[in-house]
Amino acid sequence: MIDPKLLRSAPEEVARNLARRGFKLDVAALQVLEDKRRTSQLEVDRLRAERNAHAKAVGQAKGRGADIAPLMAHGESLASSVEAADVALAAVQAELNDWQLGLPNLLHDSVPEGRDEHANVEVRRWGTPPQFAFTALDHVALGEALGGLDFEAASRISGARFVVIRGALASLQRALAQFMLDLHTRKHGYTEVYVPYLVAASTLQGTGQLPKFEQDLFALRGEQRFYLIPTAEVPVTNLVRDQILAPETLPRRYVAQTPCFRSEAGAAGRDTRGMIRQHQFEKVELVQMVRPDDSYRALEELVSHAEEVLRQLKLPYRVMALCAGDVSPSSARTYDLEVWLPSQNTYREISSCSNCEAFQARRMQARWRNPETGKPEPLHTLNGSGVAVGRALVAVLENYQNADGSITVPEVLRGYLGGLERIIRVG
Repeated sequence: MIDPKLLRSAPEEVARNLARRGFKLDVAALQVLEDKRRTSQLEVDRLRAERNAHAKAVGQAKGRGADIAPLMAHGESLASSVEAADVALAAVQAELNDWQLGLPNLLHDSVPEGRDEHANVEVRRWGTPPQFAFTALDHVALGEALGGLDFEAASRISGARFVVIRGALASLQRALAQFMLDLHTRKHGYTEVYVPYLVAASTLQGTGQLPKFEQDLFALRGEQRFYLIPTAEVPVTNLVRDQILAPETLPRRYVAQTPCFRSEAGAAGRDTRGMIRQHQFEKVELVQMVRPDDSYRALEELVSHAEEVLRQLKLPYRVMALCAGDVSPSSARTYDLEVWLPSQNTYREISSCSNCEAFQARRMQARWRNPETGKPEPLHTLNGSGVAVGRALVAVLENYQNADGSITVPEVLRGYLGGLERIIRVG
């Protein structure tokens, strides 16, 4: 959520920033709501002052022995008026809050200009895409030939955009996730957490998925309204919901491996073949909560942690700074890591690392006590894939394929697979 004080004091400045995203802020509508709130607040304040003054007058009259029955009747009337005014103010405030929840985050000044992904800026590359002396296959053909990827069985069970992974490929996916968790906990200092996969609407509102992206979520029917998590960012970031953190406990770094569930309503018809865009997939997620002054240094650090996964796997990749029109609504600045996929002869996203600044923290009431002021202030939250496990599996299959259809196991993963060096079809 954007700082309400900034919205009130500099709406035109906010409008110019949001226009970089292609978002039009209705300043007039904001002013109408703010005027309603101010008028309601003034009325509440006036009535409360009148009630307090009246209570004092009742006490004085009672001390003189005067008849206070008429005063008591007026006092009851005042109390009813105050209650009604409080209800009206709460309704106006709720309307204003709902309107503000629909606004995206302000962009950092360093975000490149542009309307869509075509304006994203390449920051750096690492590794050299492999050159094969044979026609490279995509992960679907490779996985099916190895008997390890079964899209037909998944379709019978659940429908499109699912996969059954068997045998050595299932073990390879598990090894990838375990390797990432070990790297981030043992080397980068993250604390591993296990979190719920079902969350309340308020939790998704806290990180910004609701109300804007409800169509991309899976909601469960039942007595309680739950949603399946679209990413571990949601429950992990909400660990600090309604908390005031001591400064000495920051930064906090968490890592979690979870399944992720997305309806992909906004991506109909895209990447329908294979594992690139599925309704259910595994991801290792990195989340940081930091002091505001440290958040952009933390963003660069977060990106480097995700990069190291790809470097140790020896997968070619590039880092992209997303332009204004491609940054997600909750983020102030985002880098994407894109891994090389030989079958597509291009780089595809495998990690997205974002600094949300105080946007999520305000929605969650997640604060830290600033030692300089002694007052609670919103902290800054960051998140990034460290990395998407399914897409890492895709990249390993395609970049480590051999002419005979076998897959060479990356050296860093062999210890997780009992020393296995090559995956071949068995039976």
